[in-house]
Amino acid sequence: MSKQEATVTRIRPLRRSGGTSLAEVVHQRRRDAKLTLQELGERSGLATSTLSKIENGQISPTFETIQAIADGLGLGIAEIFAGHDRVEVSGRRTITKKGEGIRRPISQYDYELLCAELVGKQFIPLLTTVKARSTAEFPGLVKHDGEEFFFVLKGSVTLHTEHWAEATLEEGDSAYFDSKMGHAIVSAGDEDAQILWICSRVIAPLL
Repeated sequence: MSKQEATVTRIRPLRRSGGTSLAEVVHQRRRDAKLTLQELGERSGLATSTLSKIENGQISPTFETIQAIADGLGLGIAEIFAGHDRVEVSGRRTITKKGEGIRRPISQYDYELLCAELVGKQFIPLLTTVKARSTAEFPGLVKHDGEEFFFVLKGSVTLHTEHWAEATLEEGDSAYFDSKMGHAIVSAGDEDAQILWICSRVIAPLL
């Protein structure tokens, strides 16, 4: 990824109840790694000004930008989203009660990270509210390692992909696709849609 100024939307700092804001997590992780903003920018391919605005809670990064930061820090994305360290144990189990996942809203989506207590997982489960209505709300179609699956829980969405015609999916429909192919999911109706979104990264496990 070349160094660039990320496309963002100004919002209030992201914060979960009793928890740490995404801005504070990124700042602390960078400090723990003993990296300057410039050094993290070089590692992640993001502009120093973008990283500064993220750490100050002035902008909401896209999922792709959060991935770039995690890669630059040598971390899984869960360690950025959830704000806790990787712990490897066997015989693991965790439960997320309704509405108790870690909320991470960004410009196009409102993510609720499910079962975030476990890191080192093979996939990321996300309960996602789809706020975007058009691909124009994205800096471009998103591309990254791995594969993705989603199931439409409420409303309808349009799946845009690099090599296929756009497809509209209604409640009960699902799709599976290669994350390396440019993609974006947008709500197709008047109301925000809700999907169960499961993401996997083949090369570098995220959770």
